[in-house]
Amino acid sequence: MAQTEVEQLDALVIGAGVVGLAVARQLALSGRDVMVLEREAAIGTGTSSRNSEVIHAGIYYPAGTLKAQLCVQGRRALYAYCAERGVAHQRCGKLIVANTESQLAALPAILEKAHANGVSDLCLITREQACELEPQLECLAAVLSPSTGIVDSHGLMLALQGDLEHAGGLVVCHCSVEQVAIGGDGIEVATTDGMRLRARTVVNAAGLGACDLARRTRGLDARHVPRAWFAKGNYFTLAGRSPFSHLIYPAPEPDAHLAGLGVHLTIDLGGQAKFGPDVQWVEKADDLLVDPARGEAFYAEVRRYWPGLPDDALQPGYAGMRPKISGPGEAAADFLIQGPAVHGIPGLINLFGIESPGLTSCLAIAQRVAAVV
Repeated sequence: MAQTEVEQLDALVIGAGVVGLAVARQLALSGRDVMVLEREAAIGTGTSSRNSEVIHAGIYYPAGTLKAQLCVQGRRALYAYCAERGVAHQRCGKLIVANTESQLAALPAILEKAHANGVSDLCLITREQACELEPQLECLAAVLSPSTGIVDSHGLMLALQGDLEHAGGLVVCHCSVEQVAIGGDGIEVATTDGMRLRARTVVNAAGLGACDLARRTRGLDARHVPRAWFAKGNYFTLAGRSPFSHLIYPAPEPDAHLAGLGVHLTIDLGGQAKFGPDVQWVEKADDLLVDPARGEAFYAEVRRYWPGLPDDALQPGYAGMRPKISGPGEAAADFLIQGPAVHGIPGLINLFGIESPGLTSCLAIAQRVAAVV
């Protein structure tokens, strides 16, 4: 049987989520010939479309981390890009509310951490000021983040794809990668339908499948591949329009380990409110059904800051999955943008643990990857 001919390419990006598309766009705009491989039938059907669609300010992440740096850079770039390209978004602002004495005592530290990350527009407001902004809110005090917003994530991805294709790039859906092999004359990628591609540059932006794909990369030392953990986030939606115009986040409990940011209220661009995500550690990345019974815990959490939440007002919405590389009880891992300086393979970039604030950071991540390439 004749061996399938290998097609030569310049750059190959695996995964057409928001980060993969942003990376491919950046490479194409720099003059590279780029192809994106996506195993699903359409772009952005994974983590990129199952999240809160929040543009984060860059408040919570430890100073100096990639999450902190790329969130702040990415937020500025994202607002400018959405305005330039007509992507629907809204700078609605966020209130981080304290409802316990320990949360109240921790509010100044939130401002300090944000300031260390270059976020200087936060302000501490009293209960009265918070309730003036949001009359149905209950809290002891709050931090106002005016730079937080929301974005149409699918509209964003369509814009990124449009830029990529206008620059000569290509997105191929229904194309699942079976194996990656490191060779002396490039990196070879074999797909499940028998296609063989060889590229100078390969970016693994497979999101939830990034660690698994890296384990199937022949020639990559296994010690460079972190363990994948899956933290499911369930959302419940509110019947009717949102009673709030700002996003509402509970302040972190200083002594509690958080894999997420608590059960918060976010609003979509149509004025619909949703609550979540919670944190549910699961074994499989495709475990995306929402258990209605989890709603009981949502009522208790939400009524801390919105005591007027009516009975039976929450309906199971959807679930997303965080592609984590740190597990239960561990400190949250930073983004891992792993290039040749780490694993020694020219042209290979692995993107691991690109969870929140990955959406906000996508354009900044793309610039960082392009610089590594």
